[in-house]
Amino acid sequence: MSRARYLTESERAKILEFQDMIHYSPRYTDDTHEYRHVMLPKSMLKAIPQDYFNPESGTLRILLEEEWRGLGITQSLGWEHYETHAPEPHILLFKRPMNYGQ
Repeated sequence: MSRARYLTESERAKILEFQDMIHYSPRYTDDTHEYRHVMLPKSMLKAIPQDYFNPESGTLRILLEEEWRGLGITQSLGWEHYETHAPEPHILLFKRPMNYGQ
């Protein structure tokens, strides 16, 4: 299991300027999971440290919960970042099991 890479204070200060511009989609479901996508402001990508990105694709790598929360993404418990959509690298896809925590 990889370890979370926490932001430095100066990185966090730059990132949190964008926090109010993060957009959360409505939740949608299939038989086993609920999903949502989180859209970061495109300009925010420039403020995110390079080691948060996959060097091959240029998109954000799969972030651990401590990392995406450090970017200012706020969601209830149980959400997992599972994919980044390459054509739109500012959109992060999240999922969690149906009825999580019930």
